[in-house]
Amino acid sequence: MTTFLILFALIVMLLTGMPIFAGLGLTSIGIMLITEGSVSSVADTVFAKLDNGILTAIPMFAFMAHVMIKSRVVDDLYDAANAMVGHFKGGLGVATVLSCTIFAAISGSSVATALTIGSSAIPQMQRFGYRPRDAYGVIAAGGTLGILIPPSGPLILYAIVTETSIGALFLAGLIPGIMMALIFALYCVSQAYFQPNVENSNWIGWSSCANALKKSFWSLAMPPLVLGGIYFGVFTASEAASIGCIYALLVGALVYRNFGWRELAETSYETVRTTAMLFMILAAASMFSHAVTIIRLPIELMESVAALGLSQFGFILVVMAVIFVLGMFLETISIILITTPIILPALIQLDVNLIWYGILLMINLELALITPPVGMNLFVIKGIANAPLSEVILGSLPYVLLMLLGLIIVLFIPGLSTWLPEIAGFGQ
Repeated sequence: MTTFLILFALIVMLLTGMPIFAGLGLTSIGIMLITEGSVSSVADTVFAKLDNGILTAIPMFAFMAHVMIKSRVVDDLYDAANAMVGHFKGGLGVATVLSCTIFAAISGSSVATALTIGSSAIPQMQRFGYRPRDAYGVIAAGGTLGILIPPSGPLILYAIVTETSIGALFLAGLIPGIMMALIFALYCVSQAYFQPNVENSNWIGWSSCANALKKSFWSLAMPPLVLGGIYFGVFTASEAASIGCIYALLVGALVYRNFGWRELAETSYETVRTTAMLFMILAAASMFSHAVTIIRLPIELMESVAALGLSQFGFILVVMAVIFVLGMFLETISIILITTPIILPALIQLDVNLIWYGILLMINLELALITPPVGMNLFVIKGIANAPLSEVILGSLPYVLLMLLGLIIVLFIPGLSTWLPEIAGFGQ
């Protein structure tokens, strides 16, 4: 009962428009005042959580993403994808999914992916006969891949909260992320097949395709550089982020030649804003974790689980159902930082692989981005296309079912998420 009361109080506060860190912080302070009569432990709790070198990866990955977005690498990415597959029936939709997949591996942000790719792809898809709702749906869903395909901000947050290897989680997200992209692409092809108005772009020839790929080489090289270095043990996740920053700066300044001092200042400002917001949320989350520990909430939860006699699989099913419902009302960071500290002890007691659970969580959070009433990507698409929200939602509904299919596949085949980390030598 205590769990539901705390979650209800948090949800009510967040639905009023209160910032995440304020909602978490106020709830934590209230719990500590009631149970301990003071908040003297706040400073030590927050410092202990933030005094972690791995946190340096957050601002560096954010900076890398902002530099690549500012350099407008997406134009070359979309042109290359369209050149390769746009001449097939439904190929433009496949090109859009492919662009979202690659850009997700560069930016690590679902909202940034939907915003950037959508600005280029939606007018193009409509020009070739795609229904507006179909164009909205593929962009909204394709943008969610930024959560799953590394480098991913939510994956880093989950790693920090659970003290799981960031490198292992990055590798774990690769196969499920590619699988989701393939599912989306197959749906685009089948959908176009039943739409007689959908046209194909003209085949531009192998030489033009080669030129398009050549132009996009520098952006395509970013994911292998960052992830390959982690995979082969050349550098840690934090070091990979710094290498990515240097690479992004060199590409923007020397290759694209559109990234100067002004862009550097704007990018730095955006990075500071993003980082400050995330660190404030992390600080509030550490307070929340400490507060629920004081009132023995994790222990009570574990005792309840034991009393119900739920198996590992049954517990995961219940948790996934709860998170799916929460995703309709809360955004991704809130869900990670509210639910994970509470259920983490139960996951450990039931011997749940935290890497596998993390990927299941990320797929579920992808659903949160396109499920009304608070699906962030739905509002992004509405904003850039000036479209009725009802049309955006209708276009996204098939992809909700496809994501649920992907969630079920990973649920029943854990090896899709654990195989790469295991062969790379990462432990749980």
